[in-house]
Amino acid sequence: MKKRFSQIENAAEEPRVLCIVQDTTNAKTVNERLTLNLPASTTLPKLFEDVAHKAGYVNGTFDLAWRKTGDMGSLDPSSEMSLTEFGFEPGKRNFLQLTDKDGEQPQIASDELGTAGSSGLDDSSQERFIGPLPRDCTVGCSSDYSSPSYSYSSILNKSDTGYVGLVNQAMTCYLNSLLQTLFMTPEFRNALYNWEFEESEEDPVTSIPYQLQRLFLLLQTSKKRAIETTDVTRSFGWDSSEAWQQHDVQELCRVMFDALEQKWKQTEQADLINQLYQGKLKDYVRCLECGYESWRIDTYLDIPLVIRPFGASQAYGSVEEALQAFVQPETLDGANQYFCERCKKKCDARKGLRFLHFPYLLTLQLKRFDFDYTTMHRIKLNDRMSFPEELDMGPFIDVEDEKSPQTESCTDSGAENEGSCHSDQMSNDFSADDGVDEGICLDSASSTERVLKPKSSLTFELFSVMVHSGSAAGGHYYACIKSFSDGQWYSFNDQHVSKITQEDIRKTYGGSSGSRGYYSSAFARSVELLSLKYLDCDDFPEHIKHLVQREKESEEQEKRQREIERNTCKIKLFCMHPVKMMAMMENKLEVHKDKTLREATEMAYKLMELDGVVPLDCCRLVKYDEFHEYLERSYEGEEDTPMGLLLGGVKSSYMFDLLLETRRPEQVFQPYKPGEVMVKVHVVDLKTDTVAPPVSIRAYLNQSITEFKQLIAQVKLSAETMRVVLERCYNDLRLLYVPNKTLKAEGFFRSNKVFVESSESPDHQVTFTDSLLWKLLDRHGNTIRLFVSLPVQSPGTNRTICQKVGGDPEECSEGSKGNRNSVETILEESTEKLKNLSLQPQQGSSTSDSQKSSDTSDFEQIESPSPSQEPDSSSVSAVVAVDNRELENRIRVASGGGAYSDPETQFPGEERSDSEVNNDRSTSSVDSDILSSSHSSDTLCNADSGPIQLANGLDSHSITSSRRSKANEGKKETWDTAEEDSGTDSEYDENGKSKAESYYLYFRAEPYAQEDGSGEGGQKCVLVHVDKRITLSAFKQNLEPFVGVTSTQFKVFRVYANNQEFESVRLNETLSSFSDDNKITIRLGRALKKGEYRVKVYQLLVNDAEPCKFLVDTVFAKGMTVKQSKEELMPQLKDQCKLDLNIDKFRLRKKTWKNPGTVFLDYHVYEEDINISSNWEVFLEVLDGNTEKMKSMSQLAVLTRRWTPAQMKLEPFQEVVLESSSVEELKEKVCVEISGVPLENLEFAKGRGTFPCDISVLEIHQDLDWNPKVSTLNVWPLYICDDGAVVFYRDSTEEPMEQSEDERNELMKKESSRLLKTGHRVSYSPRKEKALKIYLDGGPVKDPGQD
Repeated sequence: MKKRFSQIENAAEEPRVLCIVQDTTNAKTVNERLTLNLPASTTLPKLFEDVAHKAGYVNGTFDLAWRKTGDMGSLDPSSEMSLTEFGFEPGKRNFLQLTDKDGEQPQIASDELGTAGSSGLDDSSQERFIGPLPRDCTVGCSSDYSSPSYSYSSILNKSDTGYVGLVNQAMTCYLNSLLQTLFMTPEFRNALYNWEFEESEEDPVTSIPYQLQRLFLLLQTSKKRAIETTDVTRSFGWDSSEAWQQHDVQELCRVMFDALEQKWKQTEQADLINQLYQGKLKDYVRCLECGYESWRIDTYLDIPLVIRPFGASQAYGSVEEALQAFVQPETLDGANQYFCERCKKKCDARKGLRFLHFPYLLTLQLKRFDFDYTTMHRIKLNDRMSFPEELDMGPFIDVEDEKSPQTESCTDSGAENEGSCHSDQMSNDFSADDGVDEGICLDSASSTERVLKPKSSLTFELFSVMVHSGSAAGGHYYACIKSFSDGQWYSFNDQHVSKITQEDIRKTYGGSSGSRGYYSSAFARSVELLSLKYLDCDDFPEHIKHLVQREKESEEQEKRQREIERNTCKIKLFCMHPVKMMAMMENKLEVHKDKTLREATEMAYKLMELDGVVPLDCCRLVKYDEFHEYLERSYEGEEDTPMGLLLGGVKSSYMFDLLLETRRPEQVFQPYKPGEVMVKVHVVDLKTDTVAPPVSIRAYLNQSITEFKQLIAQVKLSAETMRVVLERCYNDLRLLYVPNKTLKAEGFFRSNKVFVESSESPDHQVTFTDSLLWKLLDRHGNTIRLFVSLPVQSPGTNRTICQKVGGDPEECSEGSKGNRNSVETILEESTEKLKNLSLQPQQGSSTSDSQKSSDTSDFEQIESPSPSQEPDSSSVSAVVAVDNRELENRIRVASGGGAYSDPETQFPGEERSDSEVNNDRSTSSVDSDILSSSHSSDTLCNADSGPIQLANGLDSHSITSSRRSKANEGKKETWDTAEEDSGTDSEYDENGKSKAESYYLYFRAEPYAQEDGSGEGGQKCVLVHVDKRITLSAFKQNLEPFVGVTSTQFKVFRVYANNQEFESVRLNETLSSFSDDNKITIRLGRALKKGEYRVKVYQLLVNDAEPCKFLVDTVFAKGMTVKQSKEELMPQLKDQCKLDLNIDKFRLRKKTWKNPGTVFLDYHVYEEDINISSNWEVFLEVLDGNTEKMKSMSQLAVLTRRWTPAQMKLEPFQEVVLESSSVEELKEKVCVEISGVPLENLEFAKGRGTFPCDISVLEIHQDLDWNPKVSTLNVWPLYICDDGAVVFYRDSTEEPMEQSEDERNELMKKESSRLLKTGHRVSYSPRKEKALKIYLDGGPVKDPGQD
């Protein structure tokens, strides 16, 4: 059955919010931190639930306060807002405090709930974590094997085996394995020691032999457990990115040997690689008729052995079998006959290889990496292949050929290297669970003689096996090596070295379910093993002894440095710099534990660059808590005390910080004693309605309120009339009125904020929550500062701002013409009236220009519960509301009608929305809904008398207690379910009145000049101070005089940090998610009402190179039919897009990304037949001269396209409308109505990817699933259930066009260019493997034009 209007959800990883919660309810839990890593969509009730579960408390018995921009704000546990909606930032630390609720400590959850026992409330500080745990394995690890954990300290002590490991940089296990094998090869190591580096001739950093020499010396003499290889890789010319590249160990061996040969030219070691590793073989062809043999001599450094012959299912069982197959000749007969030079004709022949000479060190490489031509993927062969401890190569040597003179030139035919390597580190344990290792077997024989003589024996003894664990996609290398000094086998697995047994070696044969197996083996000639010897330190050449001495000194210096690091205290240092930025600066102070406080102060003084700004004797270090902004204690008389004692020893992290405090020369430092609490005191002046900046004082928790008032009275306030208000956290004001109650009982903590007022006004006699003091503090705590950018077309803006900056009002209005001139005049008069009203309470104050500028925009005042208390404020609000209504009515009259009948005069150009700017699409100059006379502006209603109804459903009398408790009392949701689903809210209540106009919260605006100059060119900005509890609807109404139009005719966009703009449309929501200094952009255009949706319309051009073209922005309403929406679209399309369409000549259809979907029929109703959402997108498709074929929802519209192999091209799209989902109907209609291809020859396939499902004409014939064996379209593998699916079809009797190689290459270039331009081709592209290179000149040369 066809699925209509299905919603496709794209799977994406949801961002997470890191919350760090401090429990401040108990002295034992103060230092605890609860860490929660929660999904960004987590709601506030879920956050409370998670915190309760983790802390072991009963949910609902505690409060959470969130620290934002320096202030603590309480969280509402009943709000359904998500963390991100509330303002939490994903990817950053969000600090919260767990506090008492209503003065009572949280209730401990019972043991039955399983939380009390896990709360961990002890004296120790600990971290607790909720969320996904980090992976145990390191970056680059595979799940096939585990990685042993180790710390840096673990590599400082040498292994019990006496051998030193190598640190894996990232994915350099292949390098480590090869280096350990070469180090354990006496001939190679001793020859390397005999080479002397000439520093005058080469830079030691880029010298590969010198860095290998240093590395080998450290492996032999170092006392560390493992050493770094970064110096070696740097000599290769590699940067840090090379450490993350996977390479094959055999490839590295070849490349490194080539580099060494280049570096060793004209030295004694010039032929070392060939002496140790080079062998010779004969590549021959012998005629079977006359016996004539044609041959050539090749050299090799390793022997590549096939594990499983091509096309065979059985692998060779041993190395001997693989070697026998390697020299087994093949017969050239039939079409492969050989042309014999003696017979002068094609004859049957035998072609094969014969070994002439075996190297001193024989290396066998098993070709475990192969290519599967069935799956077209590289695979790894894990078949079992055994190898002996002693290998007799006698049966494989051609003795006669070895004795005969070799006159042919030798060419190295080296084997092809395959494979890849991961940096994953394996455990050293060779347990049965590890499976069998397939490995690289390195056989090595060595002699003390440097000049090699013909050997009398061809028996080789195994001494090294390189093992690869993992798959063809990646894995891990390690080496099993036999020591010639004691005959013991060792496993060299990066930094880990351990002893192993012969049984462990046999596990590397492969063949089990495991993924390990030897990849290369090294054998040494047995007759020479008795004379093998590693050079001791006493036998080193003189230049090596000097190098050993330098390395020892360097290691001792590093050891001393580590000792200093272990005794260095590293702690955060803060300083309020008196000159730089006048803000708190942060740095890290690193001081030795034996340094005194005086010396540490001098170090901090220099670190904070105070030299020449403040004298040193005017600075001191004090203990500081940055989280609470709390000065814990000062250190009087302890200037000579070591820092280790003051800080409590050397620790990885401290629970406190240090502050470098400064003073003026005439001032004296105040002592800070342990146990004191810091209090920031704000003095409140009710006469001027101001709150002064804080003054810091220190008090004790056991002080009474009376004593605390006497302490505050030192700032010239009266203790008798003093009122003290404690703000424990955001939205929690507490009047301290019990004289004998202690500060601790009142809820004081380390850092506190109080407000004091000591006037003799009658406000003392009023209940605190009804007083002017509460109103002022309530406004102060909820007021935020916003930067609002206004549109250039705003007439009210020009007038208001010009007045404030002292410009001539007449000059500001010049240039206005026609109807707009009268509207602007009315707005100016209204602005003057509003300004006078806002200045009425301030008539007794200064009349300076600056004072006028700061007060002219107080359009809202806090409504008093009793009219008798604040008659001026209520009267101002009422007059403002009436004036706004009068303003709008006069605008209507001036415009010539009840609606804006001439929008082009009113709005010369509407600005582009954020989505339009981001997509770089052209937009309409005016919203289509402004053009329609059916959308008229609604007048503002007068303020009601009596208890004032708020936007959230509370009357003004209910806000009479703590902001937090009263906000929760009787609270209901700010939007209903229908409005939330529709993506917008109604601006009006059931009676048609504005919900926000009847209650005015604080609003003050003043002109603002942008420092970056972005406000030039006509755009104006205002700085708005507003109560964030105001609704968006009321906020917009207050902006009307500045924008110059009513709130229904402009839109509000919130600007985020990355300059992205998103429209705010929920009119009943408050500005609580905004914070100080947020930016807002105002754009002209009608705002959405309830049931309306903003829709973007794109034109669908199925046969164009770019099938998706943006047309216009419009508005669809709930209950509107598709035909009605088309009727409203037509004038827009004509005016803005020059598309003059008949209503029957185009259709609307669903748009999902770039894919066309369901065809909307004219009688469909939005929200009933068609699901619609905010920021919706639809396709407009012009019908090709035909009427609409789609008549019913049961029909199915399919886009078909013919593939013509004989011409190697795709025909244009043609639509087929089906009555059912039958495959037969599809074939019949394609045959009869479109193509004329016989039914029995028609084959079809579904297109892949995003519309138009582009695919190369070189691939379409084979890559698509042609002619699927199904009878209906809505089953696998087609799943065609909705309109808009793409179906390719072809004639099965038509053969692809024959092409030459040049024609095919030319067509390939054209197709690549076409697909690259369209961007529709989406295919899997595996990570490209980077070729392994060693740069002899120190690094790659970058192409200057590469960037």
